[in-house]
Amino acid sequence: MTQRTRPNLWAQNSLATRIALISAFFGLVITGGAIVVGFYALSQQLDARSTEELKGKRDLLLHVLSEMPSPEAILQNRHRFGDLLIGHDDLHLALVDPSSGEMVASFSETAEKSPSALDASQVINSSIYAWRAPNGERLNSIQGVTPVANGKSVRYYLSLDRRHDSRLLGGFISTTLVAWPVLLLVVALGAWLIARTSLAPLRQFHRLAASIGTQSLSHRISSSGLPTELYELAEEFNNMLERIDEGYKRLQEFTGELAHEMRTPVATLLGRTQVTLSHTRTVADLREVLEGNVEELERLSRLISDMLFIARADHNENPLEREPVELDRDARQVAEYLSLIAEERGLTVDITGAATVMGDRLLVQRAITNLMSNAIRHARANSKVSVLIAIENGSTTLAVINEGDTIAPTHLERIFDRFYRIDSARARLDGGAGLGLAIVRSIMTAHGGRVSVQSLTDGRTTFTLSFPSGFTPPLKSSRSHISKS
Repeated sequence: MTQRTRPNLWAQNSLATRIALISAFFGLVITGGAIVVGFYALSQQLDARSTEELKGKRDLLLHVLSEMPSPEAILQNRHRFGDLLIGHDDLHLALVDPSSGEMVASFSETAEKSPSALDASQVINSSIYAWRAPNGERLNSIQGVTPVANGKSVRYYLSLDRRHDSRLLGGFISTTLVAWPVLLLVVALGAWLIARTSLAPLRQFHRLAASIGTQSLSHRISSSGLPTELYELAEEFNNMLERIDEGYKRLQEFTGELAHEMRTPVATLLGRTQVTLSHTRTVADLREVLEGNVEELERLSRLISDMLFIARADHNENPLEREPVELDRDARQVAEYLSLIAEERGLTVDITGAATVMGDRLLVQRAITNLMSNAIRHARANSKVSVLIAIENGSTTLAVINEGDTIAPTHLERIFDRFYRIDSARARLDGGAGLGLAIVRSIMTAHGGRVSVQSLTDGRTTFTLSFPSGFTPPLKSSRSHISKS
């Protein structure tokens, strides 16, 4: 008993769900990358704007300081610096005497700390310094020394509080964290809906597969309106059903024909035995009955052997012992074996040509025997059976030709089928079961070749064995003639 493996959780998901999850994953990766890039670009833009704003305010500061008569006049003109800083609560200004290091003027608590803080600050470019206030706020500062009107110098410290930029970046992050799951959910849901809609035609396959049974193998999927991928799948699925249907019909026909063929010898054996047992018989009578039963049993045994051979050949279970096979020599051996039957009907067997192929000698001989015996059986009395061996277009052929009744085209199409007989009554009298040509076809298929038949209106019928290329035989000329005595 085969143990069924338990499917994992991923395998239990529908295809639409898998596509939705994969789309959500890729959406997570792509949007995550976009957020990182956007955050970086926004930070760079804010840094650039902060630098430009600082430099602009520095130019205004330098202009105001250049109009101050002296450093001492700065305190009397605080309003002018207040005008410079008005409306900019994020700007902080400190003015220091460079010679003494004393604070000349300071316009905020943060500005008072800027001179000492800048000593340990980080230079982020040639003139801008980044540092943090005690409350944790980030600041960018610019410093320098500039003269006033009397020629004395003043050191300035101009700082820009970045709290507004930090709030903007924080808002960007918080908004993204809120919108991101919603966006991924929308992407996943959209991908699921698209996949489910696109895969809707697959339900046809599900419904058809669920409805298929031995009585409904003729059902097919309509491929009209399907996309290219599903159209090809539908065509292959229909082709598969066609092959299964054909195989099942052949199996039904074979089963019926086999039962019919086996019923005749079994019924004969049963009837003869019952009749024999119904009356007292002499030893001679019993011997005659047993001899008749042996003939029927031999016929039944041949039938079973032939069917096993064909079944194994169809499933490639007959291993081929390939060796060089001289067709002309084997044909002569078969002709010698069948010479008595040919002589009884006044037939002449003529073998022309020579070739060597790679194959199983016993199987090739059996194919030749079946064709030659079939030709002798159906040839007109006192006519000729010809065997022509040739090499044409890279393949080797052996043709068996006889003169007899023309085979109708309707029979030619099925003549290699199992149990098929053109004349059932005559075939039964001859002891045939309709398997000889089927065996020939199986043998040629096993060798990678084929068997064909042609019947002309003048009664000339030709059965041809075509062997594939792959062995280069030595060229030689041979002609054999076996005539009636």
